Amino acid sequence: MLSNSQGQTPPVLFPNPPPPQQPPAPAQPHPPAQPPPQPPQQFPQFHVKSSLQIKKNAIIDDYKVTSQVLGLGINGKVLQIFNKRTQEKFALKMLQDCPKARREVELHWRASQCPHIVRIVDVYENLYAGRKCLLIVMECLDGGELFSRIQDRGDQAFTEREASEIMKSIGEAIQYLHSINIAHRDVKPENLLYTSKRPNAILKLTDFGFAKETTSHNSLTTPCYTPYYVAPEVLGPEKYDKSCDMWSLGVIMYILLCGYPPFYSNHGLAISPGMKTRIRMGQYEFPNPEWSEVSEEVKMLIRNLLKTEPTQRMTITEFMNHPWIMQSTKVPQTPLHTSRVLKEDKERWEDVKGCLHSNKNSGLATSLTRSW
Repeated sequence: MLSNSQGQTPPVLFPNPPPPQQPPAPAQPHPPAQPPPQPPQQFPQFHVKSSLQIKKNAIIDDYKVTSQVLGLGINGKVLQIFNKRTQEKFALKMLQDCPKARREVELHWRASQCPHIVRIVDVYENLYAGRKCLLIVMECLDGGELFSRIQDRGDQAFTEREASEIMKSIGEAIQYLHSINIAHRDVKPENLLYTSKRPNAILKLTDFGFAKETTSHNSLTTPCYTPYYVAPEVLGPEKYDKSCDMWSLGVIMYILLCGYPPFYSNHGLAISPGMKTRIRMGQYEFPNPEWSEVSEEVKMLIRNLLKTEPTQRMTITEFMNHPWIMQSTKVPQTPLHTSRVLKEDKERWEDVKGCLHSNKNSGLATSLTRSW
């Protein structure tokens, strides 16, 4: 857990445990037996990052904090800041210090070594207006949100192969999270950002405000969700696990292939009783003309992600091993309707995001920028 002691060197944040001491091997009269072959790794391996320290000095000693808002997270604004020594641009997320905030930082730090998850650079513990705050400095992603990038393509068609490559990138982020028993619980396009405007930019997952550690003995019960991407079990009283992220993957994949969501409200609300019913029953269609050129294999992949029963839902390992994901370079470059539909419905998507953010508290960011 995060902690600091006044007057002492800032402690290491989430240090890697030291390697266990090995006792000397006893002499053996015969050569030791060969160890049994190890099973193949289920998840990709990433290098271990150096330990991160909480800094207690004022963040303005090291960074110039601006009032430029880069985005809105679950807990408020994300601001643009600059390293005073290098002039490099970063993103600053501010959380009022509490156990939930510390848990968010801890889980995000554990996951940030994945190439498809936004990287934490520094964490500060500062006091402002009598309130202790955690200030998280992250890499700055300048490429914009996933759907905005598709909307801004102009007349250039968005293809099925591109959809496959995007889903592979998102899948790699979820694969790493699930390998370390973390459920993100808020996988949605607004939390998927590109590192730059360049064609070869990397897509990264961000915002761990809903993330939670999950094990076989620790099911999730708190109903945290964004309506369009919520799994049916999250809407009810039953417990759920990290398979809720797989449902969200299915919803994003559906939208990438046609431009509109499988579940939506007919009354202009973020979520309606009818929409809840359709989610819980798994009622959706593949209407033409948007789906006329999409193969049955791809539709079946979506069906396996949008299983209402979590135990029947595809796992992240099965998803990543599916030919449409694993062999994305061989997926046909079939032009899709996605870019056109997303562009036509751009105002509606902005209204949905505005509704989802309307109840979020951004007062902390405002007060902190005034202090700086």
